[in-house]
Amino acid sequence: MNISSIENNLINTSFVLLLIALISYWWNLTINSNNTIIFLSQTLTILINLTIASSLILRWAENKYFPLSNLYESLIFLAWSITFLQIFIEKKTKNKFTGPITIPIVLFIIGFATMSLPNELRLASPLVPALKSNWLMMHVTVMILSYGTLITGSLLSFLLLIISNNNTIQIEGNSNSNNQKILFRYQLKNTNEISNNFNRIKLIQLIDNLSYRIIGFGFPLLTIGIISGAVWANDAWGTYWSWDPKETWALITWIIFAIYLHSRINNKLEGKKPAMIASIGFIIIWICYLGVNFLGKGLHSYGWLIT
Repeated sequence: MNISSIENNLINTSFVLLLIALISYWWNLTINSNNTIIFLSQTLTILINLTIASSLILRWAENKYFPLSNLYESLIFLAWSITFLQIFIEKKTKNKFTGPITIPIVLFIIGFATMSLPNELRLASPLVPALKSNWLMMHVTVMILSYGTLITGSLLSFLLLIISNNNTIQIEGNSNSNNQKILFRYQLKNTNEISNNFNRIKLIQLIDNLSYRIIGFGFPLLTIGIISGAVWANDAWGTYWSWDPKETWALITWIIFAIYLHSRINNKLEGKKPAMIASIGFIIIWICYLGVNFLGKGLHSYGWLIT
């Protein structure tokens, strides 16, 4: 069995593990939560992360360059990034919401990379001259890590919108970083409903703060990725910025999340309004990452399928 076959088997194994983890996480969230299921879910995520990492390392060893030169490799690395971030968040926060929303996305990424991409985009090929640079690892790695981080934070914001979209609770006010006061209006009917709504408020605050912290970490990564890309572009093509479709949408992504952070830091907003901005950012990320490659041709054309 050659290295390519082992790599493919590792990716297929990760797909199967993702299916099991998806069932485990959602079982724990909706049906029966206990420590055994939580441990199983987290162990599966670690195995998935190690399996994906092993496939990338084998590809790196076989082809003698960091595996980020085509769309397939970047998708696999994105899947690794999201699972790594998920493991870190679960370790630090002990919350049970990150896994159920990130595992389906990773499952989609792996499924799309292995089942939808044509073979020519999955096969490793010698690097073109522009990619034979140390900037390949620096720029592309940071960009993919920022995508994974911002996707996770945006998913939590989307989850916040779903939870808060209930007639019995309406977020109406704002807060500041000093006293963290939030004004809520309730439509309450009985004592049980009061308890349920206070639990919902606490849950919304938890998800809101976690989403803010994750996006706050991903935004500097995106900034560093764009700056390093501009420096690399000047070295490779003689210009820092050429308004290539990928560059343009990366700038739009940066602006969207800058607006989100501005609304949180300066306007002291929490809850649904910033979450809506982050949810829009989730769509923009995928347009920047995949849509541009499928629908437009430019200097960043490794994943472009239309000829």
